[in-house]
Amino acid sequence: MKSKIHRVRVTEANLDYIGSVTIDENLMDAANLIENEQVHVFNYRNGERIITYVIKGERGSGVICLNGPAALKFSEGDEAIIVSYADMEFEAAKKFKPSVIFPDSKNKNTLNR
Repeated sequence: MKSKIHRVRVTEANLDYIGSVTIDENLMDAANLIENEQVHVFNYRNGERIITYVIKGERGSGVICLNGPAALKFSEGDEAIIVSYADMEFEAAKKFKPSVIFPDSKNKNTLNR
């Protein structure tokens, strides 16, 4: 695991989009995510899991929007976990510390680990 946004609130689900998850740029920075990076998104309400990529959302907006077919698996107000992974050498992996954030109910970052 490279990055994790733990229990963030979904603010939108937009079926009429080609795909991806839009994430507030502040949350992206805090979690060390970059635009177009592959992420796994887990729905805390129904157990659905998707793999998609990140689109940069407006900084400070708190936006977490599941786009395209993912909008059928997530609804506004659902809590989600967003995780990215990275390949690295075995010895480097033993020393690596992932970026993990715990946003509040308004999707503002309150705690990093």
